[in-house]
Amino acid sequence: MLGEGPAFLMHRIVDMMVDNYGPEVDRIEERMNTLEDEAILGTSDNMVRPILAIKRDLASLRRVLIPQRDVVGRLARREFPQISDEMAYRFRDVYDHVVRLADEAILFQDRVTGILEVNLASISNRLNLVMKVLTVMSTIFLPLTVLSGMWGMNVTLPHFPGGDAAQFWWVAGIMVAIAAAMLAVFRRNRWM
Repeated sequence: MLGEGPAFLMHRIVDMMVDNYGPEVDRIEERMNTLEDEAILGTSDNMVRPILAIKRDLASLRRVLIPQRDVVGRLARREFPQISDEMAYRFRDVYDHVVRLADEAILFQDRVTGILEVNLASISNRLNLVMKVLTVMSTIFLPLTVLSGMWGMNVTLPHFPGGDAAQFWWVAGIMVAIAAAMLAVFRRNRWM
């Protein structure tokens, strides 16, 4: 290697260094595919930490690749007299590889941001469904609480037919009827 000069040795080192980024980028892409599937299907509850870990890895990769892209670009343009035409051609090949990796890192960052947004939207939708159920339940129990509070007071209230023993069953029947009517209205309006 040294017989071909220091430029050839530098090319070999830079080329090997850039080639070693490929498997790491592939691993990051596999992790992103897995997280994307989990975010779309909603199978995982705690995805923020792995998403932010990938985002941090991509930021580190960009911090390394972008300056290297500029340096290898200068070598490919023969800005230095030690670089021959043949070596400039070889450095252009490495430069293309670095540019492709840097572009993938940028695209991956956008994709990770999309995965995070999908995850947050999924969490928000689940929270909305829970809040909807809780709202319906509290709306149903509000008039029932009012009725039980009124008939639980120690004041004289209108009595239903059937004597003192039947009063409980009348109030319980009215409560069931109110709850059933409210449920029917909620279903008809597609609120539930």
